[in-house]
Amino acid sequence: MSAEATNPASPGAVTDAVTSAVAPTAAAAPRRRSRPRIDLRRLGRAALLGPAARDRLPDAISHVADAHRAHHPDADLEPLRRAYVLAESSHRGQMRKSGEPYITHPLAVTLILAELGAETTTLTASLLHDTVEDTDVTLDQVGEQFGEEVRYLVDGVTKLEKVDYGAAAEPETFRKMLVATGNDVRVMSIKLADRLHNMRTLGVMRPEKQARIAKVTRDVLIPLAERLGVQALKSELEDLVFAILHPEEYERTRELIVENATRTDDPLAEIADEMRAVLREAGIPAEVHIRPRHFVSVHRVSRKRGRLRGADFGRILVLVNEDADCYGVLGELHTCMTPVVSEFKDFIAVPKFNLYQSLHTAVARPDGQVVEVLIRTHRMHKVAEAGVVALGNPYAAPPEEQSAADGERVDPTRPGWLSRLLDWQRAAPDSDTFWSTLREDLAQDREITVFRPDGGALGLPEGATCVDAAYAQYGEDAHACIGARVNGRLATLSTVLRDGDTVQLLMGQDPASEPSREWLEHAHTPAARIAIQRWLATHPVPEGTTDEETAETAEVAEVAVGVETREAGQARSTDTEAGTGAGAAVARSVPAGSVTATAVADRPGASVRLAGCCTPVPPDAVTGFLVRGGAVTVHRVECAAVARMKGARRAEVGVRWGDATGSATSGCRVTLVAESFGRPHLLADLTEAIALEGAEIVSATVEPPSQQRVRHTYTLQLPEAARLPALMRAMRNVPGVYDVRRAQHPAAAH
Repeated sequence: MSAEATNPASPGAVTDAVTSAVAPTAAAAPRRRSRPRIDLRRLGRAALLGPAARDRLPDAISHVADAHRAHHPDADLEPLRRAYVLAESSHRGQMRKSGEPYITHPLAVTLILAELGAETTTLTASLLHDTVEDTDVTLDQVGEQFGEEVRYLVDGVTKLEKVDYGAAAEPETFRKMLVATGNDVRVMSIKLADRLHNMRTLGVMRPEKQARIAKVTRDVLIPLAERLGVQALKSELEDLVFAILHPEEYERTRELIVENATRTDDPLAEIADEMRAVLREAGIPAEVHIRPRHFVSVHRVSRKRGRLRGADFGRILVLVNEDADCYGVLGELHTCMTPVVSEFKDFIAVPKFNLYQSLHTAVARPDGQVVEVLIRTHRMHKVAEAGVVALGNPYAAPPEEQSAADGERVDPTRPGWLSRLLDWQRAAPDSDTFWSTLREDLAQDREITVFRPDGGALGLPEGATCVDAAYAQYGEDAHACIGARVNGRLATLSTVLRDGDTVQLLMGQDPASEPSREWLEHAHTPAARIAIQRWLATHPVPEGTTDEETAETAEVAEVAVGVETREAGQARSTDTEAGTGAGAAVARSVPAGSVTATAVADRPGASVRLAGCCTPVPPDAVTGFLVRGGAVTVHRVECAAVARMKGARRAEVGVRWGDATGSATSGCRVTLVAESFGRPHLLADLTEAIALEGAEIVSATVEPPSQQRVRHTYTLQLPEAARLPALMRAMRNVPGVYDVRRAQHPAAAH
């Protein structure tokens, strides 16, 4: 995977500054700090000499061997020796654009992985990762000499030929790598280390090619490094991309870091000493280190806080031996120092989706500076820096001495986000769709977890909606989803979910159910968008149709017209009180033979009318207002019109319920609003339920469906007010109806 020679930012001082800012665990691991700086040119010259003897390692890979043995003291180095011999002989005569022997590249990539703690198989494949692509070595030869695991890893990172794929070669190569990563995450570990070394040596490329590679790194590789938890690689990649794409801001940030390094006072060092004393006195064995921020981190903090102070250039890292000690350290620091409570986060109890575990807190100094503190065990720190690389071979049996807690980690061979990515990539119709959707998916850099009622969990990107949850759980069967309950409450499918929500998806029984075009506006995940788009593409809307709900709308219109026809000939009410406008027009006079409930106003001689906007019935709490002509209109006290009347300084009149005249039975009129999911024959079932309760429909309005939800508004005549609760229960019991309530706004609005 050819890449080229010098740091894109060029000046040596900048290179050193970047290296020191992003060197993984520099403060936490004196072992790495003491290792001499590696000269890749010297390694290249040594590579040309070849192995000195079959029974010992060539000098060129001695640094790789040292780094590997630091993490795996009992590792067998023979596969590394044989892999180096094959790689060196295969690449002999090939040169990088910088003029160095090509073998320096696989050596450097392998050293990066060895420093992170990769196991022997990964390092063997890393040494060979370019042999199949750039030499005459074949995959079969690799498999014969090193086994199927190494063959698979080398195949996974081998590019597809432009001759065969043309412009689609790059996206299809990434698709191939991701599919291979789905079976073995070590494929992507090698790719990330390969890209890091290429980015370190990109300076000999033309500026436009540097920018193109940097953008792909920013959009695809850095998010993948984040999701796999390889923070050490992610941080350095971010800085190198920053230097190429934003050179002026990079230079300003470099100057800020250099200026801070020249200061005589160091608040981070002072508070680190204070913490060491506190923990020593508490008897908690711990290491306290200063973690300088890398360039991009300093840049982000400067944009957030403006002028930077000394404590803003780094964080304090506290390393302990046991999980319980993390909380002990937290308690001591919060007791002896001034904690900033809003900065506390517990990623031990609730690890991040990329396996990251740590306690985050912050303490305030007397001068007002806030120092951020990270508290973790040594193992947590190793995983925080190296992510899945630190987990080793996902197929190897865990050692007997490994604790149960270590064995409870998420299976690295198939993280939740990777499973979703692999699912939707199969449905991507072409390489362009895959490439653009991949970048969009990876831009969603935070994951949430929502729970099903049965206790199962769904991992979704931040910003996901109920539509996304439906397709994550049911795949294309989610076309039949008609609604959801979030934390026990009914919610629309467009509802944005939060971490920890419980989601119950309500599925329709009709096999011919279909997704709404509106769902595309609320689909946040590629899996949901691609499934909906594919269905819509195979079910085009008939010419002249503007809504896929046409059939349901036609049924609604037909029944509604029938209701209006049956009520034809009945006079409309003349109630046009202020604040309801044309809304009272939907309230009709009572059919012959029925008797309405009466309200009595504390104003002798005034005519009293029941408001059509809230249709009060006994025993509702009511109040009245004077309107034109000296009449009094009666409203429920919670009616929205009451606040408007009071705001307009209308005269309020006391009213009460009186006895009906002319009959022993007191009839009443009421307006109810029913909320339901759209389904065939719903309106017929609702009107039947209303009729069985002895109510007459005075008027009915049904709004056009929206997100498969339908709102019905009925003005009903009841023989007596006492039947209202039973009527509302009967309407709620109709399948598909999830809420029935009294109208709170003018009926004309419906």
